[in-house]
Amino acid sequence: MTAPPRTPYTQQRAPSSRFLPPDPNVHEPYRLTPGLALRVGIVGAVALAAFAVLFFRLWSLQVLSGERYLSEAQNNQLRTIRVEAPRGYIVDRNGKVIVSNVPGTAVKLWVGDLPKQGRYDLIKRLAAVLDVRPMRLARAVDQRRSDPANPITVKTAVHEDQVQYLYEHQSEFPGVQIQQTYLRHYRYQSLAAQILGYVGEISADELKRKARENYRLGDKIGKTGVEAMYDPYLRGRPGLAQIQVDSLGRPQGSVEIQREQRPGNHVRLTIDIDLQRAAERALKEGIQLARGQGEWAANGGAVVAIDPSDGAVLAMASAPTYKPSVYVGRVDPKKIEPLVNERAAAAANHPGLNRAIAGLYPPGSTWKPVVALAAMQEHLLAPYDSIWCTGSATYGLDKQVFRNWNPFVNRPMSLPTALAESCDTYFYEVGNRFYNEGKAGRERLQEWAHRFGFGEQAGLDIGGEATGLVPTPEWRKKTFKGSWDRAWNPGDSIQLAIGQKDLTVTPLQLARFYAMLANGGKLVTPYVVASVEQPGSNGQRSVTLTRFPSDPPQRAGVDPGALEPVREGLYAATHSANGTASGVFGSYPVPIAGKTGTAEKVVQLPGYPRDHLEDQSWWCGWGPYDGSDYHGHKPIVVCALIENGGHGSTAAAPTALRVFERWFRVPSNYTPTLVKTD
Repeated sequence: MTAPPRTPYTQQRAPSSRFLPPDPNVHEPYRLTPGLALRVGIVGAVALAAFAVLFFRLWSLQVLSGERYLSEAQNNQLRTIRVEAPRGYIVDRNGKVIVSNVPGTAVKLWVGDLPKQGRYDLIKRLAAVLDVRPMRLARAVDQRRSDPANPITVKTAVHEDQVQYLYEHQSEFPGVQIQQTYLRHYRYQSLAAQILGYVGEISADELKRKARENYRLGDKIGKTGVEAMYDPYLRGRPGLAQIQVDSLGRPQGSVEIQREQRPGNHVRLTIDIDLQRAAERALKEGIQLARGQGEWAANGGAVVAIDPSDGAVLAMASAPTYKPSVYVGRVDPKKIEPLVNERAAAAANHPGLNRAIAGLYPPGSTWKPVVALAAMQEHLLAPYDSIWCTGSATYGLDKQVFRNWNPFVNRPMSLPTALAESCDTYFYEVGNRFYNEGKAGRERLQEWAHRFGFGEQAGLDIGGEATGLVPTPEWRKKTFKGSWDRAWNPGDSIQLAIGQKDLTVTPLQLARFYAMLANGGKLVTPYVVASVEQPGSNGQRSVTLTRFPSDPPQRAGVDPGALEPVREGLYAATHSANGTASGVFGSYPVPIAGKTGTAEKVVQLPGYPRDHLEDQSWWCGWGPYDGSDYHGHKPIVVCALIENGGHGSTAAAPTALRVFERWFRVPSNYTPTLVKTD
């Protein structure tokens, strides 16, 4: 029988030399080698250690720290709220309230509670309910993403109907919270607006600057004026409260007070609010008076009234002005545009500018007492020596003619007479004497001007002052490029002697100088805030916490022998037959001394060339002349300016008279008419 054929599966494998021969000592393969056992042991130990760590960590969290984490979990349901403190009041020198608070309602939005889906639809709906711009609100939400712990104030002074709607549809507006707030109330509307300033929400830049002063986003802060400079006293200390909320940020319980709020302190000003009202009314009347006399471009001005003994500001008016209430509650962009937009501000003649401290003008003849004092101190002028006053005078190698405001005068005058009648050619000669003193002499007048407070800030405690300019030969070299313009010529000293050309001052600087004339030669530092007071409770009087006394007046180094003829000349200016302001003050029962001024200034007016000149109307002075009280009323210095108002005697002097009438409670019989000019 033949064997079956071999198939591929039954054929024997041919021997191969590629594999090692079998080991006769190995009867069966090892199940676990020593090396493998070591590796398995190591892995097992690692796994056991890992499970042990997890076990002990879990035991620590649940047993050892369970109560702490339970408390933190519960705290996640509690929201800490800053409770706004009412700002302190601002009162005048007699305690009359100028700025107070009224209750209001604010709607705030917690960015962290907004849903991720449909966030901007919610913003649109909320903006529609509160009548705010949705894009502005959306930008605020985007900016606050990195700080969800502080809410956004969507709107203040919310109407009751809007509040009720949000309460009724609370589930549709997660993250929206309604809180009580305080709104600033300006009882006299625009009165003293530039002094008081306004309040607004703190900006990111302000927050960085005040990082150490416990401010937070959403806080209200003073932006300008007294509100800004004395904000640390006025703002008080906010309180803290907690409220339980659900996962959508909706309140689930009552508010629990953690720390009581502390109201801000009151700030007492040196301002007399009744005199302030009189000054602002007088300023408006002065502008209208100038327009009625053909000065149609008269459109602004300033009045400053100070105590000559210590510099306390009794009134400070600036026109045009604005109402600080435009920043209270819902801010209308159209209403604040003249205050924040340069083009709109120019069109409205800059209502936010405090012209009393930041307006710069050539002083005209009100500057002549400065020149007179400097010349006598430098022994260039004897007070009672005569200088010929003529209709014009010629100076310089080019024979330039300088004209007097009065072309018909032709007689010698002493200094008091020249001041009383405001003779320009008299002071042209004085200015030329300074020029002829050589290089050093051409700066002596400027040095005395700086000593009298010009060309620098007066030190007012609410800031915002301009320094003005007292031109010098060195200034011309630095400012101009052409060789002729860089040179200091005789005309520069001559023009400076009558308060013209490059010279600029503020009304406050002039008032400070005339206070020096009134008090016998001491320069005062003006100030607006007198003290900080803690409000009394239950009808009790407030308690003074901090007083801000005036800086001691500093002697300007003026010889009394030089001061007296200047004072005589200023009294004659208001009482002598030819005095430039005698028609306004001559019959007034209180003896007033002062000086008019008519200063040419380049003013850009529609349809006129770029170098068009308009007259700035000035009057500065004081009363009573001898410095004594008048029936219980202290002496006062008044400086008035009417922009583009024409002659000093026809617009500014009547304006100042109205301020004196209010302060001394004595009316005058003056009726505005065209009177002597300078």
